[in-house]
Amino acid sequence: MLVPRLKIIQVLAVDPVMTADGSNPLISVQPNALKFVFELEKPSFCDLKVVNNTEHYVAFKVKTTSPKKYFVRPNTGVVQPWDSSVIRVTLQAPREYPPDMQCKDKFLLQSTIVPPNTDVDDLPADTFNKESTKEIQECKLKVFYVTPSSLGNSEDEGFKSYSDQAPDSNSAVQQLKDERDAAVRQTLQLQQELDFLKRRRHRRNDTGFSLKFALIVGLIGIMVGLLLNFSFSSSLSSPAAVPTVETTTSPVEPSTTEGIETPL
Repeated sequence: MLVPRLKIIQVLAVDPVMTADGSNPLISVQPNALKFVFELEKPSFCDLKVVNNTEHYVAFKVKTTSPKKYFVRPNTGVVQPWDSSVIRVTLQAPREYPPDMQCKDKFLLQSTIVPPNTDVDDLPADTFNKESTKEIQECKLKVFYVTPSSLGNSEDEGFKSYSDQAPDSNSAVQQLKDERDAAVRQTLQLQQELDFLKRRRHRRNDTGFSLKFALIVGLIGIMVGLLLNFSFSSSLSSPAAVPTVETTTSPVEPSTTEGIETPL
């Protein structure tokens, strides 16, 4: 309990603003005006810090005279006791310069006490109805446009250009984008390495097939050559076949005249 009490003293000491009836406001807003860096075709934004100065749950609602020009998030919310909330008001990309860079737009921040543990989705439709018996406080905020060249001389830090400023949320978003880009680059690199390995494997398969085919053809050629060489060598080393005719001489038997008379 000591920490909330110290925080109460700090808030009351820093922002002792009084309402019209002399009571302390339910909430305090920093800064007390909306300032945007005005550039054609470029959006810019301003962050408002809403501080609950009470021990009650306080609901707020943001209204503007030019709802089509601005984007407010959140435009309705509930702030817990002694807590704070940040409202981001974005000026959408303008298409032309206003006369003399003067802006007549205004914002109205309404606040009222709601039951404990109330969620923003539980707020009744008539929460900010002035005709009800509940107390509704209002805080009016003016809008100012400044040029980018005057940023360096400005002492207000409650506004920055959409592209130049780097709050915590923008830093987190940028970090997520960097991590996403790194993941995409890593995925592409892995895909390239995978394609390279596939091509290399395909080349290896083709080379293996060619080598096997060449070896088989070479072996067949060697075997054919050896067979031809062996056949040729055999034909040279063996003498030519000469046909031989066997002649048999039978002994002439002497003629016998015995018993045979030769005629005279």
